Amino acid sequence: MNRQRILIAGGDMRQVYCALRLADTHEVSVAGIAPEQLPSQLAGAAMTDSTRKYDCAVLPVPPLDSSGCISTPLGDEVLSPERVRSLLRPGAPVLTGRTDPELTAAFAGHPIIDYMQREELCLNNAIPTAEGAVQLALSELPFTLNTSPVLIVGLGRIGTALAQILKGFGAEVTAAVRNSRGAAKARLLGIRSVPTENISADYKLVFNTVPRLIFDRPLLEQFTADTLFIDLASRPGGIDFSAAASLGIHAVWALGLPGKTAPVTAGEIIAGTVSDILAERGQGE
Repeated sequence: MNRQRILIAGGDMRQVYCALRLADTHEVSVAGIAPEQLPSQLAGAAMTDSTRKYDCAVLPVPPLDSSGCISTPLGDEVLSPERVRSLLRPGAPVLTGRTDPELTAAFAGHPIIDYMQREELCLNNAIPTAEGAVQLALSELPFTLNTSPVLIVGLGRIGTALAQILKGFGAEVTAAVRNSRGAAKARLLGIRSVPTENISADYKLVFNTVPRLIFDRPLLEQFTADTLFIDLASRPGGIDFSAAASLGIHAVWALGLPGKTAPVTAGEIIAGTVSDILAERGQGE
């Protein structure tokens, strides 16, 4: 195994557990996370030597805050991209939870790899996302999922995981799908399906997983205020939240659920993906 020096820069508890898992096989340091937030196994991992150079940096989800610095919700330290870049070896890769032109410019000369776009991470993240969504629904609903009519918009990774979990609760699950392939997948899962353009207001709980506007004002007006909407899609989402609020409809945009409801699992998933990327680059096991 090629043991690497990895810098975990900023982030929430996902990054803490990512660091903990990577420390089993690599030399890990942590910056932008307060020492009291670190488990005892990482007590000596806080970055103190400014002359040490790292083979790889792992940035959080999202990597930058509103001021353009590395996001550090678990620390008071202001951690600039320039500071992190100064700690890297020439050409060292930067693994990040999201990328944009600002981040690319800040790390010019370093390969930028978005681990959130990796298929293995997306597949592994589907279960904690779906479980977190069901947990959220249970905390918000005044009735049981059992026998309740539930609509899932989209049968991708997360929608499929949701369908399987909700069936276990005894919910009456329907999927809104775009084409015959989606309808066939619904049949395989043992649930009903409807075309997305024919969504009705027959549901008490709606999960959206599609990142484009589905529930505009005319469609939302068909629902009553006792329907709960949970949007799991990335930006721009699939619900007109302003319209929902004006109609008295409770709609929740539940972004980043794995990090909130299952940070240990989410962190270990990121660590596994980081290890895969390093291995593919000849830098890891």
